[in-house]
Amino acid sequence: MSIDRETARKVASLARIRVPDDRLDALAGEFNAILSFVEQLREVDVDGVAPMTSVTPMRLPRRDDVVTEGGQADAVLANAPEAREGFFAVPKVVE
Repeated sequence: MSIDRETARKVASLARIRVPDDRLDALAGEFNAILSFVEQLREVDVDGVAPMTSVTPMRLPRRDDVVTEGGQADAVLANAPEAREGFFAVPKVVE
């Protein structure tokens, strides 16, 4: 597939990118280079390769799921400048 000047103009318009007429040929060339690279990637044999999100195996650190003491609302609300009915009280921001 080859991108010509008019196709580059249409893609720029669809992307809402203003491209001067004298830059359309260069843009078409960049699009063609990208498509050429994609064609090269299609030639790579990836059968048996598992999909991955990173080149290094990583896992998110997780904490142990341990039951802790609950019911400490009074201790938590002691830090609040103002509390009402077991909740933090904050000033109204929408009039």
